[in-house]
Amino acid sequence: MTEPRRIQLLSPRLSNQIAAGEVVERPASVAKELLENSLDAGARRIDVEVEQGGVKLLRIRDDGHGIPADDLPLALARHATSKIYHLDELESVTSLGFRGEALASVSSVSRLTLTSRYRGEDQAWQVETEGREMQPRVQPAAHPQGTSVEVRDLFFNTPARRKFLRAEKTEFDHLQEVVRRLALARFDVGFHLRHNGKSVLALHPAGDPQSQGRRVGAVCSPGFLEQALPLEHERNGLRLWGWVGLPTFSRSQADLQYFYVNGRMVRDKLVAHAVRQAYRDVLYNGRHPAFVLFLEVDPATVDVNVHPTKHEVRFRDSRQVHDFLYGTLHRALGDIRPDDQLAVVAPTAPAPLSGPAAGEFGPQGEMRLAAAVLHDSPAPPAQPFAGGGGSGGAAHYSPAPQPYAGAPVAEVQSAYKAFFAPLPEGAEAAALPAEQGDVPPLGYALAQLKGIYILAENAQGLILVDMHAAHERITYERLKVAMASEGLRGQPLLVPESLAVSEREADCAEEHGQWFERLGFELQRLGPETLAIRQIPALLKQAQAARLVQDVLADLLDYGTSDRIQAHLNELLGTMACHGSVRANRRLTLPEMNALLRDMETTERSGQCNHGRPTWAQLSLDDLDKLFLRGR
Repeated sequence: MTEPRRIQLLSPRLSNQIAAGEVVERPASVAKELLENSLDAGARRIDVEVEQGGVKLLRIRDDGHGIPADDLPLALARHATSKIYHLDELESVTSLGFRGEALASVSSVSRLTLTSRYRGEDQAWQVETEGREMQPRVQPAAHPQGTSVEVRDLFFNTPARRKFLRAEKTEFDHLQEVVRRLALARFDVGFHLRHNGKSVLALHPAGDPQSQGRRVGAVCSPGFLEQALPLEHERNGLRLWGWVGLPTFSRSQADLQYFYVNGRMVRDKLVAHAVRQAYRDVLYNGRHPAFVLFLEVDPATVDVNVHPTKHEVRFRDSRQVHDFLYGTLHRALGDIRPDDQLAVVAPTAPAPLSGPAAGEFGPQGEMRLAAAVLHDSPAPPAQPFAGGGGSGGAAHYSPAPQPYAGAPVAEVQSAYKAFFAPLPEGAEAAALPAEQGDVPPLGYALAQLKGIYILAENAQGLILVDMHAAHERITYERLKVAMASEGLRGQPLLVPESLAVSEREADCAEEHGQWFERLGFELQRLGPETLAIRQIPALLKQAQAARLVQDVLADLLDYGTSDRIQAHLNELLGTMACHGSVRANRRLTLPEMNALLRDMETTERSGQCNHGRPTWAQLSLDDLDKLFLRGR
C-alpha cells in the first residue's frame, strides 16, 4: 500500500500548465484567446500571421487601445484582468474574455513576446517570457498604438502535448475557422490572415447591410447567401437576426452553422434542439441546415462562465429562449413562398419578419405545446386546387383525386374520417391575375412531361414541378390544419399500461397533465414513481406508448417542451398525404395544372415535399441560353 501524500499548494508554473491544458488545445485555441483580447481592446483592424499551421509562429497585431507599460508584466500573470473587478460584473459579462488566464497559460507552453503602445503614450514597451521560466523581461520597443502578441514554438517544452497536434494543414484549417467565426461576429472590424507568407483572408470592415452580406458570402460561400433568407425579429427583450439557409440548401454535416449570443460564438444543445425542431418538416433525412444567427439578450440573463473555453452558455429562462428561437425560425421557414425563393439574391440584409412568431402562446412560463394541435398557428387552409388555367376558365380540382389503380385511397379516406372532422370543400375561383400583365411566381402551365412533371412559364423562364411531391405537401399541410382545429381523438386502452418512472418524471407528468390530454393521452399517477397510461391518441395506436411517454417526459425535463409526439403524428399524416395525392402517370388538364401551381403559391413549405425533397425548380433564360450556347 502506497504512502498517502500530503496536501500542498501547486507551484505557479505547474498551475499555469494545468490551466493551459484546459485553454490551449492547439494553435487555434491560442488564436481564439488572443483575437478575443484584441476585440475587447477596441481593435478595428486585426492582422494574423501564421507559419506552419501556427505551431512555429502565430503573430496577432491590432490597433486597439493598448496596454500601459506598468501593466505588461501583470498581463502575463494568472487571474489578472482589466475586464471585471467585482462580482456584479461577472454576473453580467459584456466582454469576450474575463478569466485572466489566457496569456499566462499560453506563455507557459511557448515563447511569447507581447509588444504594446498605450493610447496617448509616445513609447511602446515589450515583455518576453519563455515557457517554464516565467520571468518576464520588459524593454522599450517600436510599435504603433495597439498590441502585438507573438507566440513561437508552441508546446516546445511539453513534447507529449505536441505529439497530439495534427498535420500542418489540419491545424491551419482549425485556426482559419476561428478567424472566420470572429469575423462574422464583428462586422465592424477588418480581419487579415496570412499563412506561410500568403494572404488567405482579407475582410474589410462592413458598416452597411450590403457589405455585411458580402462578408457573409466570403466566409460562408456565395452559394449560401444566394440560398439564404434574411430575418430579424424581436420579442420580450430577445432579438434574433441573421441569415437562415433555405431547406434546399442543406448540408451533409453541420459545418455551416454559426450561432452567436451577444456576439459570442456558442454551441448549445438547447439552441441546436430549437433549430432542429424548426427545420424538421422541410429537411431531407440526414441533412443539416445552414445558418448565421445572432441572438441578443440581456447579459444578466445568460451565464457565460460555464466552461473554460467559453463555448457553452446557460440561460436563466431556457424555455423562453427555446420557444423564441423555435417560433421565429418555424414561422420564417413556414412563410417562405415561391415568390420569396425567386426573390432571394445576394447580398442582402436582414429584414423584419411580419406577424408574431409561431409557438409563442400564453404568459411567460406557460407550457408550450409541441404538437401541431397548439404549436402551429397556421393560416386558413388554401382552397384545394381552386384555380383556372391560362385560358382564363375556372376549374375545381378534387382534394382527393383518384390515383392509379392499387393505391389505398378508400383506406386513407376512412382513416382520415375516423380521426378528424371532414376537410372543407374548396370554392371555385378565377385564376386570372389582378392585372392582365401580372404573372404569378410559378407562372402558367404549358404541358405535362411523362405524367410526372409540370412545365410552366413564369417571368424568369421555365418552371419544373414534381406534381406528386407538390400535391403531397399541400395535402399534408391541410391535414395538419385539420388536426390543429379539431384536435386528436383518444383511444382508451382495454388494459391500462403501468409505467415505472422517477419521482421527478411523475411530477412532470402531473404538471403537464392537461397538455397530454389535448394530445389524446390520459395519464394517471398511481404512486410516487408509477404512472398508468389509460388512453393514447387513436392515430398512434400502433406506437409503443410507454417508450413514447418516457421520451416525452425526458424532453419536457430537458427543454421544457417536446416534439416527439408531433414527430410521430407528422410521420403518419405524411403517409396519409402521400397516399392521397396525385400519382405519377395521372394526366392533368391545363386548368388542373394551373390550379396546383396556385395552391403551391399559398401553401406553407410548398418548396419541399413531406420528405424534404424539392417540389419545383427554376431554369432562367440565362440558364437555358447557356445550354444552347446562345450569345457566344
